[in-house]
Amino acid sequence: MNPSDKTRAISSGSRREFLKNTAGTIALLAAARGLLPYGAHAATTAPEVTGAKLGFIALTDAAALVVAKEKGLFEKHGMPDVEVVKQASWGATRDNLVLGGEANGIDGAHILTPMPYLMETGKITQNKQPVAMSILARLNLDSQAISVSKEYAGTGVGLDSSKLKEAFAAKKAAGSEVKVAMTFPGGTHDLWLRYWLAAGGINPDADVSTIVVPPPQMVANMKVGNMDAFCVGEPWNEQLVNQGIGFTACSTGEIWKGHPEKAFSMRSEWVEKYPNAAKAILMAILEAQQWCDVMDNKDEMAAILGKRQWFNVPPKDILGRLKGNINYGNGRVADGTDLYMKFWSGHASYPYKSHDLWFLTENIRWGKFAADTDTKALIDKVNREDIWRAAAADLGVAAADIPAGTSRGKETFFDGKVFDPENAAAYLESLSIKAVS
Repeated sequence: MNPSDKTRAISSGSRREFLKNTAGTIALLAAARGLLPYGAHAATTAPEVTGAKLGFIALTDAAALVVAKEKGLFEKHGMPDVEVVKQASWGATRDNLVLGGEANGIDGAHILTPMPYLMETGKITQNKQPVAMSILARLNLDSQAISVSKEYAGTGVGLDSSKLKEAFAAKKAAGSEVKVAMTFPGGTHDLWLRYWLAAGGINPDADVSTIVVPPPQMVANMKVGNMDAFCVGEPWNEQLVNQGIGFTACSTGEIWKGHPEKAFSMRSEWVEKYPNAAKAILMAILEAQQWCDVMDNKDEMAAILGKRQWFNVPPKDILGRLKGNINYGNGRVADGTDLYMKFWSGHASYPYKSHDLWFLTENIRWGKFAADTDTKALIDKVNREDIWRAAAADLGVAAADIPAGTSRGKETFFDGKVFDPENAAAYLESLSIKAVS
């Protein structure tokens, strides 16, 4: 039978049989999906390439990338040649993303959530050249911290930063600079530190000097007296306490319970060129996030992250806060708290657009973005929650673990401020200390 005759045969009497067989095949695939763990990923379209270069900083919230590599999950999803490459700083992460993997840089990264927006708009790139970026997932909620030098232990400072106001003012009056460190201007740690200071009446742009220090260098810099306070992720706050150099004033989950933190982001050019590969990478990361969220896996996880090629720290510096056990280092010990890092529960992995709006609003507050920025258009361009949903569907993620919408709704902070994503301007107006008028 020639092709035209075959077409006519399907179009006429045998069309019913053709449709019947097709329906049977679809039903068989659906049944197979229910039998396979995490869904029928093998039935999805094959990735266009088998590898990519992904960057990470030595922070506990990079765990999903590390675990996906260690547990063979990238390979499981058809991406055996994925490299997970340590970055020296967030600035290095940015520079390597600008280069891209083909130019000896990286294609994607564990990253501070606002950074893809700052890159997309050319705010932090050389010659202000925009680099199109896509956020594919959130990597975690909670478990960063603000730590203070032990010289301030007598102030009783904790969640209320106002107890530092007099001490900071006295130090400045004596001719010394008050330095507070974060990891990247406009990044999550910068915003947590600024929010905490401003809530206590300390202006982060006038009353202190903010400095940039890469996460793994925080403890060493405080040890030699280069800073008075810092905000960073774990395990560096716990290591500071374990070494007796300083103490934790508060966990960021005490500032905003269940707050979004890091993101997994890739160059948009790479995602558009290799959409199946991007989804396969994401599927591996989502599966790793589910594994990371199981409390019984925490000891193994700390041992993995502590390895020399990953964090190169004692697992004990990682494990305590990973389980919600916090020794603040100032006599306060809280065991079994719910301030541990969430990787999957509470929709931790899903990149809510409402959360991206908060980060942009705070960066408007501190002058990183103009007040008239079209935040909706920018978020719709960068936030690819649609790819997350597609990856989750292919993994067979339970409906309860997939949010119904792109907003988590109103968010309440420790000082009583409320962020309503339907009226970000009102939130901004309610804040007394800010750079924007």
